[in-house]
Amino acid sequence: MPAFVDRARIFIRSGKGGDGHVSFRREKFVANGGPDGGDGGNGGNVIVCVDPGVNTLSDFHFGGKYKAENGEDGGKRRCHGKQGSDIIIKVPEGTVIKEAASGKVIVDMSGNTKEFVILKGGKGGNGNMHYATSTMQAPRYAQPGQPAKELEVILELKMIADVGLVGFPNVGKSTFLSKVSNAKPKVANYHFTTLTPMLGVVSLNDARGFVVADIPGLIEGASDGAGLGHEFLRHIERTRVMIHVVDAAGTEGRDPFEDIEAINNELAKYNADITKRLQVIAANKIDMLPDGENSEIIAKLKEKYEPLGVKVFPTSTLTGKGINELLYYISRELDKLPEDTIVFESEYDPETELKEENLAFTVEYDSDAKEYVIEGPKIEKMLGYTNLDSEKGFAFFQNFLVENGILDQLEELGIQDGDTVRMYGNSFDYYKNADTATGGNMIAEDEDNFDDFDNMEDEDEFNE
Repeated sequence: MPAFVDRARIFIRSGKGGDGHVSFRREKFVANGGPDGGDGGNGGNVIVCVDPGVNTLSDFHFGGKYKAENGEDGGKRRCHGKQGSDIIIKVPEGTVIKEAASGKVIVDMSGNTKEFVILKGGKGGNGNMHYATSTMQAPRYAQPGQPAKELEVILELKMIADVGLVGFPNVGKSTFLSKVSNAKPKVANYHFTTLTPMLGVVSLNDARGFVVADIPGLIEGASDGAGLGHEFLRHIERTRVMIHVVDAAGTEGRDPFEDIEAINNELAKYNADITKRLQVIAANKIDMLPDGENSEIIAKLKEKYEPLGVKVFPTSTLTGKGINELLYYISRELDKLPEDTIVFESEYDPETELKEENLAFTVEYDSDAKEYVIEGPKIEKMLGYTNLDSEKGFAFFQNFLVENGILDQLEELGIQDGDTVRMYGNSFDYYKNADTATGGNMIAEDEDNFDDFDNMEDEDEFNE
C-alpha cells in the first residue's frame, strides 16, 4: 500500500512563446514581395485540477519537475507556429498550493475551485508581416516569444471534514472512528500515534450525516515541531467541530484535564482561530470506571467545561454507550453552522509577481569587448516595441533609460563620452549632455539595425 503523503515540493514551468519569423514573399513574376513571416505559437499553461479519485500526494513524494511545452516558432508564408501543450497536474481535493520561498497561498483546490491555471505560457511573438508600414516596406524584425514562467511550489493536503477527532495517542480515537463511520483504521494497543489521517462518513437514520477526520495523535510541543503531531495539524484547519477524545479511566496513566488543556494549547499556538470553533469532549473508556458514567471524573469534567459551552459525553467504544447521543448532538450543531467549506484565500499571484521578476535587467561592463552591456527581458521587450528610427520613438527610448536608472548605473560604472553600449546586438555611442533633461544621450551606431514602427504612438502601446 503506498504511503500517505500530505506535503510535497515540486518545480513547475510554463512553456515559452515561439518566436515570430522574418521572411519575405518570393514568387515567380512577383518582384519585391512583402513580409510574410508568421507568428510564434503560445507556450503551454501549467494547470492544476482536482482528481476525485486521489486522496494523497504520493505521486509527488519525490518532488520532480513539471513543464509545459514551448510554442513553436512562426514560419514563412504566414505560417503560425503550433501552440505548446498544457501540462495538467492532478491533486486531491483540499490541496493548498503555496509559493515555496514565501509560504504564501497561491490557490486552494477546494470548494468551487476544481481547475486553476497556475502559470500561463508565454505569448507567441508576431512575425514581421505585422510590422510593414508605408515607410518601412521590408521590416527585418520579428517579435520574440514571451519567456516561460517558472516557480517552486509546496503542495499541502488539508483534509475536508466537518468534524476532527483530536487527542493524545492511545485514547481510543481510531476505535471511535471505526465504530461511528465506514472508516476501517488499524486499531491496536500501540503507544505510538496513528501515522495516517483517516476520513470516515457518519450516517444517521433521521438526521444529517457528516465527515469525521481522525487526526493523528498530538503531543505537547507539536506546534513547535516536536514529534509527528505538527505534520498533521493542517488537517484540523477546515473542521467546524472538534471532538476531544480523552481516556476518562486513565488506563495509560494520563490525566484527561491535562490532556485537554495541552491539546488546546497546541492548537492555539498553531492557529488561534481553531480553538474558537465548537468543541465536544468524548470522555472515553467509561466501561473501565467503577461507577461508569456516574463516576466522579465525569462529574468534574462536566463541572469545568460545560459552563464554557463544551458539552461532555461519557462514551465507551467497547459497549457503544453514549456514542449515539454524541453523534446526534453534533449533527444538530452542524445544522446551525455555515455549510461552506473553509477555503484559504490567495496571497500570491504568480502572474503579477513573476511579471516583475521577468522585467529585470542587468548593466555590466565587458572588459574584453570594452563595451557596456545592458540585458534582460525588460530591455528586450523595449527594443522590440519602440520605433528607434523616429525622433519620438528615440526620445521615448532615452526617457526609458533615465526612468529605470540605467544611465545612473552606467555612470556608476565609469562610462565616458564615446564609450559603446550594447543591447541585444544593437550598439550605441554614449555622450554626456548636461543641457538635457535626460542627462545623457545615446546615438545609434548603425541605424539600419532598427526597423520602423511608425504605428507606435505612445507608451500605452509599449506596455501592451
